[in-house]
Amino acid sequence: MRDIVIVGTGGLAKDVKWIIDRINAIQKTWNLLGFIDKEARQDVIGDDDFLCSYSKELDVVIAVGSPDIRKKLYSKYSSNINLCFPNVVDPSAIISASVTMGIGNIVCSYSVLTVDVTIGDFNIINIRSNIEHDSVIKDYVTVSPSVNVSGNVLIETEAYVGVGASIIQGLNIGKNTVIGAGAVVIKNIPANCTVVGVPAKPINFLEE
Repeated sequence: MRDIVIVGTGGLAKDVKWIIDRINAIQKTWNLLGFIDKEARQDVIGDDDFLCSYSKELDVVIAVGSPDIRKKLYSKYSSNINLCFPNVVDPSAIISASVTMGIGNIVCSYSVLTVDVTIGDFNIINIRSNIEHDSVIKDYVTVSPSVNVSGNVLIETEAYVGVGASIIQGLNIGKNTVIGAGAVVIKNIPANCTVVGVPAKPINFLEE
């Protein structure tokens, strides 16, 4: 069994602990040492400095919903060559053998990734989300629960897809874009904006 820590103490971190417990119930894989957070509390074994100076090999899962914060944390931790960032995949997830996946991803229970899907690094695919054929999810993307991504969709880096949103086939979702809960996306979405509604429409644009 490999030692592992979970970065964060919120709801996602609790879900990740549950995934690790479910994995271990099938095959003993990880020894959970505890959580990493800046505030001391029960089960918190240290903060970012603890990880950056850790002197033994350690698996780390960054269980933080914000794409921007996940990116900043990995940038901070990556200087320590002792840290590894495995993919943590719930046993109930259905994933085709043709799916390619980078590092540091979290795939929650009952999610489905079909054929020829490409997943980059440090993405979150939350509970009961579906990613259809030939779609590409780049890095630091958060896919909330019950999201449906149709085939041939490209989701650029640091996008956030809200609960229950749907994206129809063949669309491009721009970098750093937020798709609101329940939105139905039927057109390409540019970078740095927030879209809501059915059909989804921009309500504001962020400065780059």
